Amino acid sequence: MNKAQLPYPSLLIEDTDLVVGPKSAIIVTLTSGKKLKGRLVEFLPDAPTIAVAGKDGDKLVIHLGLIKTLTFPTKRNKNIRKPVLDESQGVEMPPCSQPFKIVFNDGNEVEGETLGYRPDQYGLHLFPLVDQDRFIQTFYSHRAIKHYQVGEFLGELLLKKGLVTESDLQQAVDTQSSDRKQQLGDYLLSNAIVSSEDLQKALLRQRSMPNMRLGEILVSEGLADEAQIEEALSAQKEDRGRPLGEILVSQGVVEQVDIQRSLAKKLGIPFINLADYQIPPDVIERLGEGIVRELEVIPIGMFEGRLVVAMENPMDREAIEVIRFNSNVTVEAVMADASGIRKAIDFYYSAAAGSEFSDLDLEDSDDALDDESGDQAEDQSVSDNLVVKMVNKIVIDAHAQGASDIHIEPYPGKSKTMIRFRKDGSLMEYVQLPSQYKNALVARIKVMAQLDISEKRRPQDGKIDFKKFGPLKIELRVATVPSAAGLEDVVMRILAAGEPIPLEKLGLGRHNLDRIKKLISRPYGMIFVCGPTGSGKTTTLHSILGHINVPERKIWTAEDPVEITQVGLRQVQINPKSGLTFAGAMRAFLRADPDVIMVGEMRDKETTGMGIEASLTGHLVFSTLHTNSAPESIVRLLDMGMDPFNFSDALLGVLAQRLAKRLCSECKELYHPDESELKGLLDEYCSDMSAEDGVIPQKRVLAEWREHFVDEKGQFTLYKAVGCEKCGDTGYVGRLGLHELLVSSDDIKRAIIGKMPIVDLTRLAMREGLRTLLQDGIEKVLQGATDIHCVRAVCVK
Repeated sequence: MNKAQLPYPSLLIEDTDLVVGPKSAIIVTLTSGKKLKGRLVEFLPDAPTIAVAGKDGDKLVIHLGLIKTLTFPTKRNKNIRKPVLDESQGVEMPPCSQPFKIVFNDGNEVEGETLGYRPDQYGLHLFPLVDQDRFIQTFYSHRAIKHYQVGEFLGELLLKKGLVTESDLQQAVDTQSSDRKQQLGDYLLSNAIVSSEDLQKALLRQRSMPNMRLGEILVSEGLADEAQIEEALSAQKEDRGRPLGEILVSQGVVEQVDIQRSLAKKLGIPFINLADYQIPPDVIERLGEGIVRELEVIPIGMFEGRLVVAMENPMDREAIEVIRFNSNVTVEAVMADASGIRKAIDFYYSAAAGSEFSDLDLEDSDDALDDESGDQAEDQSVSDNLVVKMVNKIVIDAHAQGASDIHIEPYPGKSKTMIRFRKDGSLMEYVQLPSQYKNALVARIKVMAQLDISEKRRPQDGKIDFKKFGPLKIELRVATVPSAAGLEDVVMRILAAGEPIPLEKLGLGRHNLDRIKKLISRPYGMIFVCGPTGSGKTTTLHSILGHINVPERKIWTAEDPVEITQVGLRQVQINPKSGLTFAGAMRAFLRADPDVIMVGEMRDKETTGMGIEASLTGHLVFSTLHTNSAPESIVRLLDMGMDPFNFSDALLGVLAQRLAKRLCSECKELYHPDESELKGLLDEYCSDMSAEDGVIPQKRVLAEWREHFVDEKGQFTLYKAVGCEKCGDTGYVGRLGLHELLVSSDDIKRAIIGKMPIVDLTRLAMREGLRTLLQDGIEKVLQGATDIHCVRAVCVK
């Protein structure tokens, strides 16, 4: 053990007779306020202890964690070391002493003049003046110090030099004070460990920290006094199984985060950010799910043959002993947030309870993994059972969170594998998995989708019937895409079986709802629903079919895939591999006495031509198109080679739609827009409109808005996103539809026959009552359902 060399003021000529050392007189002030007098025997900060001999000569060893100050009261003469200076250089001699101020954790302060100072890893050495010629030596433990200042304060110095005013100085002090009010949770998060390398360094550092009890730590930090600790210890004697920290929290003495910060600061116990920490799969298998859930702990790694376990209270000896017994290895406890531990347990351990895997043949997967080499060889450590649970957990969580797609994105080398969910149209990170999982994860999904697991050079498509592997009756459409470094990305679309939404609850505005009901009541004709992928076209079509689904009608549908089922519909799953295409299904339907035909998508000229022919021969035909607007759909179909005369006769209408994010009803915040914001919305709404009867559109539209959207005070009310627990702090929950309905009229039919340009066709449709997607979106902004940012995000002109 190294003995510390106590410093001597560098400003002074060293007096060997008065240098502090063994047998020097000493006064020890403890954090409790008690003082001990004696003579120094040895100072061993690495231990970390100090040994003092009392009057009777008995040696007393004191832990540095209990010490506030060490004072060596022998008064010594100051003998200033005079440097040789060239006066012509105008060098200013530093002062012989400097002011100092120390603020302790218990709130007490000390200030004076010192002949210099020496900070080190154990504390602060000062040499306070007792009079003009003499000084003493003191040591202040860094565990007792909140903060200190030696020398003139910067503010006072600037003020003295005339560089700032008193008001400037006060404003700066106020700002500094607010900055110091850092939340304890923020302190832990800013110092959190997110990698195994950082964890190993922290554990090595921890060895040099003192071994103190929780009560001593809280007292030294000024978070509790000795009386409160004694009371809590008395309560613990009555309930032996209850940790001291839990008792102190229940008594209101401290908060849990106070304990965590103190342990991290005083004992150097690492705090782990589990959200970003990679836990190796072989470590997870060292503790069973039952024990980690019961104790709320999770294993995160191995360090020098010991199992490193994250827990909220790393001083819970009983829990550590249970873990040691179950794992049969020595346990190293580190800290983590309780909610983070629970989330990690749910992710790494959760799987569908009772799921049956009897239909799954894992032999091919095992062989594939065994044959892999190089970067992929690391997957050897990943057990089949763990990967099975992992994939099930990902799918179950995606479905529970309302995600439409699952993206699995592996990266080369030791980089993590990113897993993201598409929720409400936006991709959101779900989790990052250690690199060991990447190949086994993809291989497992390929096996489930009955794809060729040995083929990595070309894209593959397949489907997973998840009810064979888990408790959910859903299908997943799987697409694999080769990516850099010989890896593969996987995207899975969740095809959840669902019931059709009633037409009245589809979110259609009253104007569009009345017009669409009139169209679908016609006995024959053709209606299109258009929009990009994921805009809700299939949902809208099934809502329409559900509205007209009566026993008097025969309804055939051709879909790929069949996502929504309805009693009364005869639904056909398209299977191109067996030769059943949309065109083939249409031909079969025309021989099967249909009243209504729904075709999932008009992809080619043959299918579209058959749809027009069917509508002209007395059938009501529905289909979808991937176009951006209702007028554009008409131009697209004419460009496909449709006969304008037949097409104009067959067309009843085109409904274009988008899905915009819906504001969270729990946290959205209302406000009244000012004139400039309202004018901006009005100009945007009327950008494609023209004057009617000499009245500019803004005046006419504003009058309509005042009739429908103002409150009793005549004010417009808008809402903005805030964020809460329900919406995951995004401010949005779910989506709502924006619609644009073009109804075929005599003028529209003539425009189709004449192949009118899309701009002119749009203006004609607007004069006949079409409201664009943007206009419908702005009306829903005025209703408080969404905000203009979400509308603009999906309504691109």
